[in-house]
Amino acid sequence: MLNDETTSLAGYLNVKKRKEFVCYKMLLDYLGGDTQKAGNEYRKFLEGGFREEIPSPLERGKGTGVIGGDDFIEKVKQLFGRDKKSPREQPALRELGKKIKPDDLIEKYAKLTNIKREELTKKGRQSTERAMLMELLYRNCNVTQQEIGRLMGGIDYSAVSQARKRLLFKMQHEPAWGKRFSEMQNKLGQMSRIKI
Repeated sequence: MLNDETTSLAGYLNVKKRKEFVCYKMLLDYLGGDTQKAGNEYRKFLEGGFREEIPSPLERGKGTGVIGGDDFIEKVKQLFGRDKKSPREQPALRELGKKIKPDDLIEKYAKLTNIKREELTKKGRQSTERAMLMELLYRNCNVTQQEIGRLMGGIDYSAVSQARKRLLFKMQHEPAWGKRFSEMQNKLGQMSRIKI
């Protein structure tokens, strides 16, 4: 892909492959100017993005449409929470109220399952209960899979993704697990006094 001449990308990396209608300067100025060194830096940046997951800022806003730090999101909630429209007419606003701190969710989940937190979050342990915790964190805490991996003992984001996929498959094919997940979600919601 880095050498694909059908896109403008090749022109960023090699001056001889530039297209007349593309303004390369604007992006390269962020890397030190329209120089070969800047082109090399851009190549390194792109290659790094292909090798590892770069957290998407859109993941943070998933379900809420609001991207930013906790303070900013709180300001948005306060600003738009005063709107007189019903939350039923504003699903994104309803989503803002769903946030629960990951540590709180882990503690409550550990109590509900009668499994020690240390056991649930221990690296190397695989169980359906652990996968359920990962899915609940993803759905209810506005955290990325990378952050969930850190909370679950420092596992890679891809291991989180695989565990969640296996759980969703299991819930689809074994209704008892789907029912258990829904019950767990409802109980956590009651414990948190928010609808999860």
